[in-house]
Amino acid sequence: MGDMMAISLDQVSVKFDDLCVIDDISISIDDARIGIIGANGSGKSTMARLIAGLIKPDAGQVTVNGVDVYNDRKAALDTVGIIFQNPDHQIIFPTCAEEIAFGLTQKGMKRKAADARARAVLVEHGRGDWADRLAHQLSQGQRHYLCLMSVLAMGPDVIVLDEPYAGLDLVTSMQLQRTLAGLDQQVVMITHDTDLLADFDLVIWMDQGRVVANDRPDQVIPKFIDDMKARANAVD
Repeated sequence: MGDMMAISLDQVSVKFDDLCVIDDISISIDDARIGIIGANGSGKSTMARLIAGLIKPDAGQVTVNGVDVYNDRKAALDTVGIIFQNPDHQIIFPTCAEEIAFGLTQKGMKRKAADARARAVLVEHGRGDWADRLAHQLSQGQRHYLCLMSVLAMGPDVIVLDEPYAGLDLVTSMQLQRTLAGLDQQVVMITHDTDLLADFDLVIWMDQGRVVANDRPDQVIPKFIDDMKARANAVD
């Protein structure tokens, strides 16, 4: 893992057509566990994709551990990985071993070596019997875990998770939570479930493309919940 461990957004803005979804955000984050919360449409998922280097900001720059993650995609592969809410938007190969090996070949590993490493990763996670199993035959929770193993195999410094618990049953959620808690990587997690962030180092509250608050969970979450209740009551 890199020594810098810092995510930086410098005057970053993103527009989709005429809608400003990220509005001139400047923030530097060096905490190990970061949660991002906000109402639907607040810019959370766009923030995740910016940090992962998947979209280009219309203004400003995003760096992770000093790497311009959008413009330097080769370095970004070593720096940050992302796991989407829907694993079917991420898995592109038939078998589990092929899915994990793909990221390794993207980093320059020869195909035979990548396949061997992919199979070793599955064994390390107690899923050696998945190697030749078809990914689409896995449950949603298992596919989430396959995506996580694929990202971990690439050894990034930062892992971004966009609603990773959506659609998971309780047992799978608990297994995923335990796995994430044991990671050495810096973790950025977008979630609607504020209970998952109670022991995180930092919570970022976003609204209308801006950062409303950026502090410890006990300082941000109660205010966020009060605001969401007020909005709900205003609709009644």
